[in-house]
Amino acid sequence: MAMARGFGPGRLCARPRSFGLRPFSAAAPVHGERKAPMRMTTEEAFVKTLQMHGIKNAFGIIGSAMMPISDLFPAAGIKFWDCAHECNAGMMADGYTRTTGKMSMMIAQNGPGITNFVTPVKTAYWNHTPLLLVTPQAANKTIGQGGFQEVEQMAMFKDSVCYQEEVRDHTRICEVLNRVIEKALHCSAPAQINIPRDFWTQVVEFPLPTGVKLERSAGGKGSTQKAAEILSQAKFPVLLNGAGVILSGAVETSVKLAEKLGAPVCCNYQHNDAFPGDHPLHVGPLGYNGSKAAMEMISKADVVLALGTRLNPFSTLPCYGIEYWPKDAKLIQVDINGDRIGLTKPVDVGIQGDAGLVAEDLLAQLAPGAGQSGRAEREKLIKEKKVAWAAELNSMDHELDDEGTTWNHRARQAAPERMSPRQAWRAIMRQMPKDAIMSSDIGNNCAIGNAYPSFQSPRKYLSPGLFGPCGYGFPSILGAKVGNPEVPVVGFAGDGAFGISINELTACGRGDWPPVTMVVFRNFQWGAEKRNTTLWYDDNFVGTELNKGVEYAEMAKACGLKGVKVGSVSELEEALKTAIEGQMQRKETTLVEVLLNQELGEPFRRDAMKAPVQIAKINASDMAA
Repeated sequence: MAMARGFGPGRLCARPRSFGLRPFSAAAPVHGERKAPMRMTTEEAFVKTLQMHGIKNAFGIIGSAMMPISDLFPAAGIKFWDCAHECNAGMMADGYTRTTGKMSMMIAQNGPGITNFVTPVKTAYWNHTPLLLVTPQAANKTIGQGGFQEVEQMAMFKDSVCYQEEVRDHTRICEVLNRVIEKALHCSAPAQINIPRDFWTQVVEFPLPTGVKLERSAGGKGSTQKAAEILSQAKFPVLLNGAGVILSGAVETSVKLAEKLGAPVCCNYQHNDAFPGDHPLHVGPLGYNGSKAAMEMISKADVVLALGTRLNPFSTLPCYGIEYWPKDAKLIQVDINGDRIGLTKPVDVGIQGDAGLVAEDLLAQLAPGAGQSGRAEREKLIKEKKVAWAAELNSMDHELDDEGTTWNHRARQAAPERMSPRQAWRAIMRQMPKDAIMSSDIGNNCAIGNAYPSFQSPRKYLSPGLFGPCGYGFPSILGAKVGNPEVPVVGFAGDGAFGISINELTACGRGDWPPVTMVVFRNFQWGAEKRNTTLWYDDNFVGTELNKGVEYAEMAKACGLKGVKVGSVSELEEALKTAIEGQMQRKETTLVEVLLNQELGEPFRRDAMKAPVQIAKINASDMAA
């Protein structure tokens, strides 16, 4: 990870913003063109650089350290979305940028406001989301004295951004900001600019940055040629599409590549929108609670093209008792970041480059007969496995118990009138508009749903990503709606995860916040951890139970929103249909609280858990008075 901290001592020469200056102009300078020097304040220079890059949306909570620039936002055409908590603001920025492809900004008060960004910034880092993180800093004049709201803001984001730089002189504010923005775009990750607050309201005279547009690489000629040769000779090629396919706009190219090869296409874990779900070669997502059809197809591969994916180890773990990764297959891995190629699996050909450009070159270099070997049999098998999995998935009403455990059986007996998670998910999918954007959260009920949604176009599925933060589903769908006001959006979370971001109910109903639909699964437990407890800790439930007296739908009503509680399949379908209609036709935000039984699906970390062994024994009598 690159890091720079600027050069030279800071110089203080604060003057009133109106002193001898022309009125602020909202005319945006053009990126990539040289500009003439101009006289302005540092905050005007900062905002003009934002305009040059088209950054129109900022998420955060207002604070004195940012007010010199936020004062200019309305005149500049920048919308500041005032959230209830900075952590949620960061998740909103991630949802906005992932669904629009446009960069947004996180900004808040120095110190405690900025510390709340740590989780969403790391989330965006592993979601490969290019975001601008603006961290106003305690003033140079007093920093190091332990003053009000002072903390080392560079260190805390060191491993969560692709680039960070602190402004060390007020005359360099535009230079540094421009570089940070460009690094975020080039690396497809968050980047941080740290600005001492006493650098605002100072007068400067210099040209705004020219800006540099770097063309992305299509990979090395030799490696691309070798990969094309291997694919041309493959008898059972399989494509595995990752986030890079979405980020590079390569879905259509990957369709052409798959059709040329007659290859089934799996979507990498949590990237269900990386290939059109209605395409005959689409077989679904791999990984936790994914598609058995995808797992069975990739298990037969003699060549796997991992297109735009770092192959995170969690994303290819066994599931449903299937060890599906083809250990003897040749692996071609394409990633924009060369450091991640071959990091988790042995690679036969590694290509560092843009997924879309690499796919185009591979398609152009395939032999005329590529994909013809066994094509008819392969296409027949794809169809058979998809039909079989669809039928099996449709018949799966309940979760199984591991041998020696009985929790799911007991859960059904305890509340026979309540829906199971899978019954709820099938009802939801019957009502979801085909063009909807969907968010999910971390948790057992959301994880069970991984096998159900597919999408016809990219940038439609917001999963928390492999940093795995609880509380992602609600704020990310709010950010998605900001960027896509004409598209229906529906967020999903369990009641534990929703509790982390519930305070945004107080924010999203005010002002010009756009309407959303939020579904909260209510089973009164931290499901993933409870599942671990049933399997490895003999039902010794510690910290897994949630308050049964909390009424989420009523809380939504108390915040001026719509709220409805449902307990049956028919009620759920009607409530969701009405909520989406209300969102699109009446600008209503609705929380749908869904009562479920307490069945629990597969554990997240079967690979990392084992039964504990007690040796010294722990007794309460040993506690000191």
